[in-house]
Amino acid sequence: QVQVVESGGGLVQAGGSLRLSCVASGNIFNLNTMGWHHQAPGKQRELVATITSGGITNYADSVKGRFTISRDNAKNTVNLQMNSLESEDTAVYFCNVNGQRNSDRRFFASWGQGTQVTVSS
Repeated sequence: QVQVVESGGGLVQAGGSLRLSCVASGNIFNLNTMGWHHQAPGKQRELVATITSGGITNYADSVKGRFTISRDNAKNTVNLQMNSLESEDTAVYFCNVNGQRNSDRRFFASWGQGTQVTVSS
């Protein structure tokens, strides 16, 4: 079993900043891509940013230049620094990780429960 836990959400005014963190633990041999998705009310879940184990990043066009994703491979953590927040960024943010299980080296993909980010205008 792999556990994924997010933290750092909250309420912020437009133009402000928040930092989300996510830690993966449990039956992990290695982690490949880690990332963040968000889901606004009534909308589908969308990719925000991803980062590979080698540090290659990918961002949604809507957050480029405002959000920065980073990871600590030794701690199995991934962070999302969100600056210049806009009301359109309001959503539940989910952490997603994939990799191999320690017990049998099978590949897995796991999601956290999500953390709410609300940006007031």
